[in-house]
Amino acid sequence: MPLSFNQSVIEEFRSHAGKVGGPFAGGDLLLLTTTGARTGRPHTTPLGYVADGDRLLVVGSNLGAASHPAWYHNLLAHPVVGVEVGTEEFEAIAVPAEGARRDRLFEQVVRVAPGYAEYQASTDRILPVVVLERSEVPAGEGPAEVTTLADKILEVHTWLRHQLRQVSAETDAHFAARAAHQRSGEPGEPPAPGLGLQIRQRCLAFCQALEFHHTGEDGHVFPVMAGYHPHLADTFDRLREEHRTVAAIQGELAALIADIGAADPERFRTELARMSQELTAHFAYEEEQLLPVLAEVPWPPAKAPDSTP
Repeated sequence: MPLSFNQSVIEEFRSHAGKVGGPFAGGDLLLLTTTGARTGRPHTTPLGYVADGDRLLVVGSNLGAASHPAWYHNLLAHPVVGVEVGTEEFEAIAVPAEGARRDRLFEQVVRVAPGYAEYQASTDRILPVVVLERSEVPAGEGPAEVTTLADKILEVHTWLRHQLRQVSAETDAHFAARAAHQRSGEPGEPPAPGLGLQIRQRCLAFCQALEFHHTGEDGHVFPVMAGYHPHLADTFDRLREEHRTVAAIQGELAALIADIGAADPERFRTELARMSQELTAHFAYEEEQLLPVLAEVPWPPAKAPDSTP
């Protein structure tokens, strides 16, 4: 079966360190891997991009069609995406820009790639501008090197703490902007009551990563550890119970951001504060109890020897 156009570009990209010919020759191209909104399967798409400092900008032009491209719907459902640029691969959080910020970034993109202005002129929909922000532990936080399972868990906890701080900071900024507008007494419409896509995407990325982390601990890490350390049975029971408490708060947050435009900011802020309190205490207890035990377990795990003759 012949390769599709996209697949042929992907293979050429990966075979030639990110360089391709044809219509993409000489342009800045990346590969974006999203998780299917309905299927849960990975989908990789070649896209042009414009650099904005450490961030990358991609536009959901769909060649000026009337509907958004599939990859855009996917990243709304699963904000953590894979990015390949040249020979580099990394995870990113995909955050669509809104309002004046979107307009400013779109103008920035058009200055580099004028064709996007033609795509915008050919459709009534507003072409989304998506900011790809590297999803990594901030420099100076977390373990300097991951060589044990204790290091790996601490790295994950550090990333989750960082994401939670960012969601909290952006939520506080949202409330501060609303309060400033109300104090100004200037005429005009108040800020939109919803929380915005930026807060939604960060919160969703955080919640999905936290759920994956806790599911892995409950299903794999804790059962294996319990076999070697039966004296920690009460610790594992407490941690599982805390996972259930955190999962209930996650459910509340997920329900609130399902329709971000209608989300109640006050309720969201309350649930976010509760999540922060519960998770901070949970991580502190888990690290105190388990990291000393896991410090002797190498990471990544050693591969089982090949038994084939």
